[in-house]
Amino acid sequence: MGIKEENEITVRIIGNIKEVYKILEDKGFEITEESTYTDIFMIPDYIINKMSDMESRDILKHAILIRNLENKTNNTTNKRITFKEKQFNNKGEIISQKATNCNIYDIDEAITFFEAIKYSKIMEITERDTIYEKNGLEVAIKDVQNGDNLIEIETISSDNKFDTIEKLKEKIINLEIPIDNNNFFVKKAEIELDKILGKKTS
Repeated sequence: MGIKEENEITVRIIGNIKEVYKILEDKGFEITEESTYTDIFMIPDYIINKMSDMESRDILKHAILIRNLENKTNNTTNKRITFKEKQFNNKGEIISQKATNCNIYDIDEAITFFEAIKYSKIMEITERDTIYEKNGLEVAIKDVQNGDNLIEIETISSDNKFDTIEKLKEKIINLEIPIDNNNFFVKKAEIELDKILGKKTS
């Protein structure tokens, strides 16, 4: 089991994702990893029964993720269960987050286990990730199936160049990538769940 406590920013890409690849490569970034994630979201049945009266964020506080990660760079597969805890300020910005992970052997068996303790699947999100790196800064380009193209950058507590959200915002703006810089905390899972629930999303 592992616990991860770094924070992150996530922004929407405006325009063609291939343009972003080219901008990063022209600035000296190199691909370090290419992966495909599939996340299955499981929610307690007592929450399922009242989802229509809840906000997506409050629903997802109870979610367990069953993740299949296929790393194309080193030809490995990792399967794990993840529980995420996020704290928001009054603007809806993420001020801290923690992910607790547990490796597993079989996705279907994990689903069966959670169904046995009265959880149900509410959605599945698949994305293709390409991670670029330069001078210690990792930029993850996320191609979300049937969703937005996103960029995600995590803080690095051990590196004072990248240890705060404000420093990450400055870095990504300076890269002059076509992004929507009105929102540095795009919440992918909330957007997708809003679609399922038929709610308007920003």
